[in-house]
Amino acid sequence: MNTPHLTRFPRITASLLIGIAVVLSAAFSNAQSPDKFNQPGNILITDQFNNRVIEIDRNGNIVWQFGNGPDDIAANAIVGTNDAERVGNLTLMSGTGIPAGAMKNCKKSGCADNRVLLVDPGGNIVWQYGQFKVTGFGPNQLNTPVQNTYLPNGNVLITDQGNQRIIEVRHTDNSIVWQYGENGVVGIGPNQLSNPNAAELLANGHILISDENNNRAIEVTHTAPSEIVKTFTAQGTVSGVAFASRLPNGNTLLTDSNNSRIVEVDPKDNPVWEYFTNTRPGSNPSPLPTRAVRLANGNTLISDQFNHQVIEVNPSMMIVTSYGVINDPGFSPSTAIEMNGPYSAYVIGDYTGITPPF
Repeated sequence: MNTPHLTRFPRITASLLIGIAVVLSAAFSNAQSPDKFNQPGNILITDQFNNRVIEIDRNGNIVWQFGNGPDDIAANAIVGTNDAERVGNLTLMSGTGIPAGAMKNCKKSGCADNRVLLVDPGGNIVWQYGQFKVTGFGPNQLNTPVQNTYLPNGNVLITDQGNQRIIEVRHTDNSIVWQYGENGVVGIGPNQLSNPNAAELLANGHILISDENNNRAIEVTHTAPSEIVKTFTAQGTVSGVAFASRLPNGNTLLTDSNNSRIVEVDPKDNPVWEYFTNTRPGSNPSPLPTRAVRLANGNTLISDQFNHQVIEVNPSMMIVTSYGVINDPGFSPSTAIEMNGPYSAYVIGDYTGITPPF
């Protein structure tokens, strides 16, 4: 994919069969406004510490959600979600879990989830990889999955952070058909990662990996074994690469989380544009932004995690839209006026459709 944010949200019109028949016209039990669900221009946000995925309209009203808020840590919801994307009218999301002490319900040992879920509009889980509260790297096991990408062949690319690997899971039998990174091994050598935070399929068939604690994004071949063909560090200035995507102009957009910076680099790794999220009045000194995606209108949508906001910034570095209250976490049942650690945000309709083979 030449940019994951122009190809992350495939369109489908038929029912999806995964093991059992799922009727996509089921009641929208999780929707505030079912008539506004999945409309182009809406924004899909992972409201991390509120344990929910929300879809909002441009006025910030929630039109659909999965998960019932910060007190819901049950298996029929999602715990500490970090990533979600729309697949037709289904939603693919990662149940990352909550570290110890981050929430009142998760004080001692944290709250694990360790699943990637595909959820229908009515809030029913129709497919999953990983087992609720089970941590491991055996068959059907994950350890802190932070990101998921739906692939054109119907497989799912999962960033399995705690296991230090990227895996491609075949949806028909949940088998791993490709992997980069050694199970549980932290390193920077061949086939090694350190706290990977995202992975995207590029138009050239390669995989772009955000190798967070190695302070780099790497482009690797989608082969076995894989080879690193390019490395992006903004000339050695990034610290904590939380996300990376390839732009239509051939540049690469990096979320330089520890520096509170979004930076665009050219193919030779030279910075050509940057935006700092911590220079605004009232900002958290270190908000650790997690996702930045370039929109079709040329603006950049940023999930500014510990400023508890999603902001849209134009090329002149002016904020044109914002959701959430800066550096003030909270929970609102019907709007995005308050959020708690939003981790990812994508605009619905800012993409090219892909029909899944299910």
